[in-house]
Amino acid sequence: MVVNLIKPPEIFDRDVEWAELLRFATDERAGATLGVVSGRRRQGKTLLLYELARATGGFYFGATEATGTESLRRLGQALGRYTSAPGPVHLADWSSAVDALLALGRDRSLPVVLDEFPYLARASRDLPSVIQHALTPGRPERTGSRTRLLLCGSALSFMGGLLAGSAPLRGRAGLELPVAPLDYRAAAAFWEIDDPSLAAQVFAIVGGTPAYRREYVQDDAPSGRDDFDDWVVRAVLNPARPLFREARYLLAEDPDLRDAALYHSVLAAVAEGNGTRGGIAGFIGRKTTDLHHPLTVLEDAGLLIREPDPLRSGRSRYRIAEPLITFYQAVMRPAWTALEQRRGADVWRRSQRRYASAVLGPAFEEIVRQWTVRFAAPETIGGIVAEVSPAVLTDPASRTSLELDLVALGEPPIGDGPRPLLAVGEVKWGRTLGGADLDRLTKVRKLLVARPGLDARDTRLLLASGAGFTDDLVAASRDRPDVILVDPTRLYSGD
Repeated sequence: MVVNLIKPPEIFDRDVEWAELLRFATDERAGATLGVVSGRRRQGKTLLLYELARATGGFYFGATEATGTESLRRLGQALGRYTSAPGPVHLADWSSAVDALLALGRDRSLPVVLDEFPYLARASRDLPSVIQHALTPGRPERTGSRTRLLLCGSALSFMGGLLAGSAPLRGRAGLELPVAPLDYRAAAAFWEIDDPSLAAQVFAIVGGTPAYRREYVQDDAPSGRDDFDDWVVRAVLNPARPLFREARYLLAEDPDLRDAALYHSVLAAVAEGNGTRGGIAGFIGRKTTDLHHPLTVLEDAGLLIREPDPLRSGRSRYRIAEPLITFYQAVMRPAWTALEQRRGADVWRRSQRRYASAVLGPAFEEIVRQWTVRFAAPETIGGIVAEVSPAVLTDPASRTSLELDLVALGEPPIGDGPRPLLAVGEVKWGRTLGGADLDRLTKVRKLLVARPGLDARDTRLLLASGAGFTDDLVAASRDRPDVILVDPTRLYSGD
């Protein structure tokens, strides 16, 4: 058959993911191989894999929640249709099913997709081991096949464990592809928003999940800044729109999140700015020792991200990975009854300050950190950025702690030399930054120059604001190459 290798127009962005899937699916080497595709729901994994199968003439099977027997029957029916057999293919067990899938690739390289694989594996817990055995090196069914078996799933805790530690499939996969949300620039293009400030406000609520524009708000995007408040009320705070309950469903869909009340409380604590274990424990009224399991589960589920503090060894902060959950916890959950009674306009009017401080401010900080590590030119930052995160610096003289919105570290040196500290930053969405903020960062840099293990002599001072900068700060930046001013326009189109 003729293979169409061009990415279908229905798939927005995802050039890297499409190229990796094509490379894997069309590999002409002998022997069946395994690939794993994972990512949170609504990111477009199914569309990618379905279109891959269609473009290459491959086989696609989408699993559902069912018993092992019913799943085998459905798979046999799908195989019968695919092979133009006179009827369903009888599959006695999963061993024969996997061998039947390997047999599809006897004549050519062929992608075989098992989507929502966790449904199959939870109904038939030995399935990963069955696949491990089927892919045993030297086994005729493997060596005589060029099937490219792709397992896909949205339960990140389960999918992450497929190839980890002593799991049966560890070492078997030739592709491990995460499908992440769109970055903030791609999200703005996807929503067709040209205004950088408006794009940041929308991203702070819906993030980079593609489905939230298409299925969840039926392509309803704010037409401009003047329409933003009305859009929030009609598209997000409207009980008739699917987006209204989506944050709740994100927790309910993962089978590992059994104690919903506890996990909601942990997420609420983080949304309120309590990013440390101690802060979370104090907010929900638990001991820090009680938090290990829920924090680990939320991390494994891709809902929380733990960021080590680069200036304090052994310390870390948590942040919520999905902007919609932050918005739900900060704005919607406290007013849920009123929202269900369709008083969204009143709730939104009362929530402006809360939205700005708990949702938009932290989201803008994260956008600036993404810009620093992904889009800023090395000449701008002073080198190649390896990692960016917030941090806390202790001033030994005053014994006070200084919170830094951004610390950008360069690549670790070869040997025992100090690691380059490329930039420190102050990031504020709703406040005009001025000379006092530059003086504060200058003080921070002086403290860091004396700190062992870091080379802060050439550290740049980054100031980012959604509200702009004072004239004296703009004038100072013209004469100082170590000062970087970043506004929304630069975030979305500059380097």
